[in-house]
Amino acid sequence: MTSFIDPKTLKSWLHDGGEIALLDVREHGQYGEAHLFYGIPLPFSRLELDAPRLVPRRSVRVVAYDGGEGEVAERAARRLAVLGYTGVHVLQGGTRAWKAAGHALFAGVNLPSKTFGELAEEAYHTPRVSADQLAEMLARKEKVVVLDGRPVSEFHKMNIPTATCCPNGELAYRVRRLVPDTTTPIVVNCAGRTRSIIGAQTLINLGLPNPVYALENGTQGWYLNDHALEHGGTRRYADDSGNTDLRPAAKALAERFGVPTVTAQTVQQWAGDASRSLFLCDVRTPEEFAAGTLPGAQHTPGGQLMQAGDQYFGVRGARLVLFDNDGVRAPTVAHWLRQMGHEASVLEGGLASGLSLAPAAVPPAPALAMIDAQALAARLAQGNVALVDLRPSMQFRAGHIPQARWSIRPRLANDLKSETRQLVLVADDAALAAWAAASELAGRSPAPLLLEGGMAAWRAAGLPVEATPTLPADADCIDYLFFVHDRHDGNKEAARRYLAWETGLVAQLDAQERSAFRLPAASAARHA
Repeated sequence: MTSFIDPKTLKSWLHDGGEIALLDVREHGQYGEAHLFYGIPLPFSRLELDAPRLVPRRSVRVVAYDGGEGEVAERAARRLAVLGYTGVHVLQGGTRAWKAAGHALFAGVNLPSKTFGELAEEAYHTPRVSADQLAEMLARKEKVVVLDGRPVSEFHKMNIPTATCCPNGELAYRVRRLVPDTTTPIVVNCAGRTRSIIGAQTLINLGLPNPVYALENGTQGWYLNDHALEHGGTRRYADDSGNTDLRPAAKALAERFGVPTVTAQTVQQWAGDASRSLFLCDVRTPEEFAAGTLPGAQHTPGGQLMQAGDQYFGVRGARLVLFDNDGVRAPTVAHWLRQMGHEASVLEGGLASGLSLAPAAVPPAPALAMIDAQALAARLAQGNVALVDLRPSMQFRAGHIPQARWSIRPRLANDLKSETRQLVLVADDAALAAWAAASELAGRSPAPLLLEGGMAAWRAAGLPVEATPTLPADADCIDYLFFVHDRHDGNKEAARRYLAWETGLVAQLDAQERSAFRLPAASAARHA
């Protein structure tokens, strides 16, 4: 039986100091339009795939919610119970009830992190340069180094001319090789504001003697001021650019902000504590993680852990244990997580600690019978199967198999209630399709099939593909966030709206949400 709670109860739970996983189980586009400040995006379409990683302790207090207009949260609660979660509740009335109770709803994604960036700038008075100022510096060929604090994939999309990609989590470890001269000015940028501010302030907090600035409004500010961006950039930190020159500074920084160093033995004991959630976070690069990590660890690149923590841990109040192999990156990242209000620690010895934890229990996906591309083509020609594409809606628009219809798990059963032919599912992730079929299409006869190899196999077979740029209609694309979606694609008004949204986040906080952050007072921060 589903357990419901009201907004008043949820509000008290969010601030009572106990662990809680507040899960927004709507699809990404719905979530991004209006959600609770602490809501963790866990789309119903990916529930079994992502829940064990985001919420590893099955007895943790869980609250699922939707928009209040349907039963998705209740369905998600039942699926979570099947996965073994014992403390699941549903917010009665969803976001509608939350708003009616006088609480704010927020648009966008990664809200706590982006709000924190604005508060950090306010507390630390992070120095900044405008796009025009930086453009003038570059035009005069001044000795200035531009470091882009985003991941390599984002840098590749667009970058400031001359910039070098060095994600924020890598700055402390690599800056002295990238900028060996201690007098050269450094400008840190991102696409908007948060990572520019946090990246620049990271170097300042570490005591770097160089003049350090955040680029105001990042690449969007650059574009809005009619300066040309570069595209397809590959300039990045060298693999051998890491050094430990700033290890003493990182250690001192962690101590200053109360970051504990914990032994492998302590973490092993924490892992056995049935009353607390634990996340072991490898903050190094993807290449380093792939080459070898600690058993039970997840890859949480340091810059993204600060920027998008809700993609890596879904339990508010959990224990976060960070590690590296250099003694620089983990403490630097942890000092920010502490200020964000998280219980972050650094693992003594890092990669060499010998710590070994059991991985999160992930349920095996149900089995689906396969059909290959040629056999599917033959059956489509005969007209005796119905083809359902479960890939993201924008991928469907860009290219799909003729006769396919697009659907998504929350709507799957309803979309197909009148369909009597055998179903064939198309998905990039076979497990996603299998879980959708198991929960939404159970009992159908004949049982659904899955296209073996997905669209890649269909294309490789040389079979036809068609594009439908307006289908599904925008209103049906609940998995896609249209909110200023084209701010990086030439739409200046979208960029302006995004920046106004970002700078307006702090004003939407209530007193409890604001006090949960642990930034130093402005006067103390200036002398940190």
